[in-house]
Amino acid sequence: MERRTFIQGLAALGAMGSLPLPLSQAFANTVNNPVSVDDLPKLKGDLTLYLGRGEGGLYENVLQAIQKNNPDFNLAIRRGPTAALANTIVAEAKAGVKRADLFWAVDSGAIGLVTDAGLAKPLPNDLSAQLQPQFKYKEWAPVTGRIRTLPYNTSRLTKDQIPTSIMEIAESDLSIGWAPAYASFQSFVTAMRILEGDDKTAKWLKKVKKRAKTYAGELGVVMGVERGEVDIGFANHYYTLRLKSGKPDAKLDLAFTQNDAGCLVNASGILTLNSDPLATNFMRYLMSKEVQGYLAREAYEIPLVNGIEQPDGLPSLSSVLPPKIDLTQLADLRPTIDLMRSNGVL
Repeated sequence: MERRTFIQGLAALGAMGSLPLPLSQAFANTVNNPVSVDDLPKLKGDLTLYLGRGEGGLYENVLQAIQKNNPDFNLAIRRGPTAALANTIVAEAKAGVKRADLFWAVDSGAIGLVTDAGLAKPLPNDLSAQLQPQFKYKEWAPVTGRIRTLPYNTSRLTKDQIPTSIMEIAESDLSIGWAPAYASFQSFVTAMRILEGDDKTAKWLKKVKKRAKTYAGELGVVMGVERGEVDIGFANHYYTLRLKSGKPDAKLDLAFTQNDAGCLVNASGILTLNSDPLATNFMRYLMSKEVQGYLAREAYEIPLVNGIEQPDGLPSLSSVLPPKIDLTQLADLRPTIDLMRSNGVL
């Protein structure tokens, strides 16, 4: 969806005045039908949002459109690295200070830091009902997802030459691109530790390191794969989709492992730190079909609300079979970083 179309969708609120339906009726059938901004209440009042750095300004576009079409709503925004903001929220709470009303994090690990501290408020049932079953949490709402993938060079490999087990990748003779200093990679290794244990993860890291080329970030990994510098890489899905959208003839495609850390679905998410209905209603805007559709089309992120189409080029999550894991378990990266350092990866 073009940004203009998205803003026009939100602009409909300005002409609606009061809600056309009672909230209970508007949200009564959200399991298969995502809620439109047309059915949401106008936002009035003041909120402070702590915003983790997002997808190239697209999160900012969403926030600007919401504010533009709710003239009686004032949103103060504090921006910064997601993990740092999570730690700030916890530190402020310990000091008896509450500055943030909402926290929009770009990964679920940071969400876990706040929920583990007991600071997040429970979600209303109607909001969690909109989410796909495997992404329902009591105290936070996933906004969009990203899946771990194996981008591969189509001139060097066919998909059936790539193992469907992430652990078997370490036993293959494939050359590999990775970005071990990148936060998403560290969350992936954390998931591997949870699912496979520290010993198996350490052995996997050592074996992969022997054949890996290191990049600063995962866009670099995908570009290196496309240039033929390596056979495959480890990266979030959207880097490949974005590169192919600008270069349709790229020698690049996506492969997936099955039911292991190699196809982990992580998520950006939002939570509220107070019980003000205004904060909850703001969250509903992010779950709306207009915002979800915009982020799917423009950021190539995976909508986790029922009834929203996925970005082109991705199989359904049910066909990939990502592992079942509580994403908030990814909160503590310290053991992962220690393991990576002790094995010479960092």
